[in-house]
Amino acid sequence: MKKNVLIIGAGGVAQVVAHKCAQNNDVLGDLHIASRTKAKCDAIIDSVREKGAMKVPGTFESHQVDATDATAVADLIKATGAQIVINVGSAFVNRHVLEACIRTGAAYMDTAIHEEPDKICETPPWYANYEWKRREDCEKAGVTAILGVGFDPGVVNAYARLAEDEFLDTIESIDIVDINAGSHGKYFATNFDPEINFREFTGTVWSWQNGQWQANKMFEIGREWDLPVVGKQKAYMTGHDEIHSLSQRYPNADVRFWMGFSDHYINVFTVLKNIGLLSEQPVRTAEGQEVVPLKVVKACLPDPASLAPNYTGKTCIGDLVKGTKDGKPAEVFIYNVADHKEAYEEVGSQGISYTAGVPPVAAAILVANGTWDVGKMVNVEDLDPKPFISLLNRIGLPTRVKDEQGDRPVDFA
Repeated sequence: MKKNVLIIGAGGVAQVVAHKCAQNNDVLGDLHIASRTKAKCDAIIDSVREKGAMKVPGTFESHQVDATDATAVADLIKATGAQIVINVGSAFVNRHVLEACIRTGAAYMDTAIHEEPDKICETPPWYANYEWKRREDCEKAGVTAILGVGFDPGVVNAYARLAEDEFLDTIESIDIVDINAGSHGKYFATNFDPEINFREFTGTVWSWQNGQWQANKMFEIGREWDLPVVGKQKAYMTGHDEIHSLSQRYPNADVRFWMGFSDHYINVFTVLKNIGLLSEQPVRTAEGQEVVPLKVVKACLPDPASLAPNYTGKTCIGDLVKGTKDGKPAEVFIYNVADHKEAYEEVGSQGISYTAGVPPVAAAILVANGTWDVGKMVNVEDLDPKPFISLLNRIGLPTRVKDEQGDRPVDFA
């Protein structure tokens, strides 16, 4: 049984994680949050106190740390007594925080694949470039490391495993669909870190089809989806984290990821990309100052956390899984619908942050009570999805399934 949690990061997702950890501190124990800017951590703790989110009286402290310094993170883990680390900092810090957990024995979880600042869209499968190289180290140290346990990646991986375990005998295709039908009221903004957001869409679009990696360009392949609650929405095939682990578990299935984009987003993105403002490589101005164009764009755009107060509408994220059942063709759509306004009212963040921040807390609870404390590195689809989905149902992200039997809630409690 593990307890005491250290949250790395202080953005919109970290705010959700902090509130949800506070709501479950009777199980999770003492809480700590750390980032480069301690004041941001203090503001998150203040919001937790203002909402009265702490389930029982307890510790919630802020700290300053450079999360790219594995030794500093390890020292902080030891100083706080944290046995569970929820890393929701930038994807650039993942391997360093993981290293700190291996050194200290703390359980580790994140919500995205590690990236290096000067590299975009590395050779697939992306997990093999960094995280999977530490599998043996985690197992030797008995460290539980759960990779990509946000919503996508994360919950959608659990949905694929649920389809395998409960609904289909064979799986022929997995199409993950992410639609944000909400509105933030800004001319242009991204729903999470602009730098990470744009980096997802400036490289090759990788999918796993016909038993091999297929390369396409961004916005090259689109289709209309008719989904529960949000209705008909255009989405484009996009490279994404979960494809890179699901393709290894389901090598005989086609695995694709689809994300919804408005025409306005595509137009702005295309202009920025074509004039070089989304490049991660430094350039030198006429005045001799070296800048990274992508970082300049990030500095000019609204902070994603600032979108929350005026965000309206809903999201729909799910897996359309096709295969066979009892020798006949079958398909199932497993999904969640979240509401931006409801998320803000509960935790002060918009729905995108909410869907990303609730799952790692559910995973932390399952590690704390021993259910998912497996003592090795895993992706979410490697774990039993039923306790995870049942817990998500209770703490804010209910799952539904749509198949030939109708549209209904899913729970295994």
